[in-house]
Amino acid sequence: MPVDPQATSARLTDDELRTLHAHWRAANYLAVGQIYLMANPLLTEPLRPEHVKPRLLGHWGTSPGLNLVYTHLNRVISTRDLRALCVWGPGHGGPAVVANSWLEGSYSEIYPDVSRDEAGMARLFRQFSFPGGVPSHVAPETPGSIHEGGELGYSLSHAYGAAFDNPDLLVACVIGDGEAETGPLAASWHSDKFLDPVHDGAVLPILHLNGYKIANPTVLARLPESELDALLRGYGHDPIHVTGDEPNAVHRAMAQAMDTALDRIAVLQRAAREEGSGERPRWPVIVLRTPKGWTGPAHVDRVPVEGTWRAHQVPLSAVRDNPEHLRQLEAWLRSYRPQELFDERGAPRLDVQAWIPEGDRRLGATPHANGGLLLRELPLRDLEAYAVPVDKPGTGLHEPTAVLGDLLEDVMRSTADRRDFRLVGPDETASNRLQAVYRATGKAWQAQTLQVDEHLDRHGRVMEILSEHTCQGWLEGYLLTGRHGLFSCYEAFAHIVDSMVNQHIKWLKTSRELPWRAPVASLNYL
Repeated sequence: MPVDPQATSARLTDDELRTLHAHWRAANYLAVGQIYLMANPLLTEPLRPEHVKPRLLGHWGTSPGLNLVYTHLNRVISTRDLRALCVWGPGHGGPAVVANSWLEGSYSEIYPDVSRDEAGMARLFRQFSFPGGVPSHVAPETPGSIHEGGELGYSLSHAYGAAFDNPDLLVACVIGDGEAETGPLAASWHSDKFLDPVHDGAVLPILHLNGYKIANPTVLARLPESELDALLRGYGHDPIHVTGDEPNAVHRAMAQAMDTALDRIAVLQRAAREEGSGERPRWPVIVLRTPKGWTGPAHVDRVPVEGTWRAHQVPLSAVRDNPEHLRQLEAWLRSYRPQELFDERGAPRLDVQAWIPEGDRRLGATPHANGGLLLRELPLRDLEAYAVPVDKPGTGLHEPTAVLGDLLEDVMRSTADRRDFRLVGPDETASNRLQAVYRATGKAWQAQTLQVDEHLDRHGRVMEILSEHTCQGWLEGYLLTGRHGLFSCYEAFAHIVDSMVNQHIKWLKTSRELPWRAPVASLNYL
């Protein structure tokens, strides 16, 4: 369903449009500043080579799109009083997400030395991709994050994991079009067949097509819109398309798309929760097409940059040594008119803050992104209760995993009301002798059922899909938002998720070094 910007102009007043655009410009300015500047953050004097970092690292190309999404999520969270979490899939979107958390104040609350003023802005810029500073990707150090933007492919499964058993939560998930080419991401589109509209929250995928990876076009961006639309409908989604490069038109279209998507989600949840509908929902997905490196330099050294793969990382790479690059960088930064966005102290002006939610409604302050704050201990019986009697050595037979199945049955029963434990696996719950768990709960399933099927349950908490990556991603998202779980697999196939385990361990290691992050539950394997 394309959104016509002309048809939606009545939805945003000129004043609303002006303040949304101010926030987006401010976030773009801060993203560029993080990549390039180590001094003169408000451009109170002409830009000189010594104001620029000696080594430039970062990714500009994805940042304008992420800033647009953050800006418009702020609007709907504020107007609808939503509890929301966003998973930022593009690999190196750090400048954008850090910029927005600084604008909303959550960053400065966690890191008081990075205050919302000129001195704090200078620290914000200098620390990015700098020795002793913060990573270029979204990481545990980033407020509001549960997803490490390093290895690609896991954002959507993390988002669904966060939504399971969180009925009041909206989980937005920005999927980069490079990430969309990975096998794990492709499989995770099927997660919508496992999302219970009664007991789970909603996932709103936002497929951001800016056209290019690091050096090549992306597959989905080169599909005709009708073909991509058919693909997403085949996955069970109801697409809403937003396309453009003129900021005001895109703001109007994006606001309409967000409202349309959230209205549909509300209707689907009401039908399931209040009207008893058993029909599988067709959840909305937003397809956002904007230029890579939008609002950045159009040409550098006489070759196109904005809207091409050349905008992926650092569009102007020789700023300290090339006077023309320095001139272009200053013109680029000043094009956002920072004096209109920040006051003389360097604080965001009221127009920039107009749509920022309050308190823990802010994306950078949601407790769902710091799941240890929500964690409750599992009600476990003493292990002696599951001891197998042995009258004589070597005369009896028993299956240890069947005993574990009895324990898991009890855990499922004792968490039936609080719904904070899940069992995931590729297709092996019964073959691993854990079938006792089905006496307490069935297998989550929202698709078609036949009479021959067993244990399928629209509200079940056993998750089986023949994708180890999706199982791992679901459970990681579930644990990182404050719940418990176990992954049952076979030895030969568990190694399929080795690299995901490495990413998760990296997340946990870094989180332990951050006093503001509360510990989450362990990730357990059979």
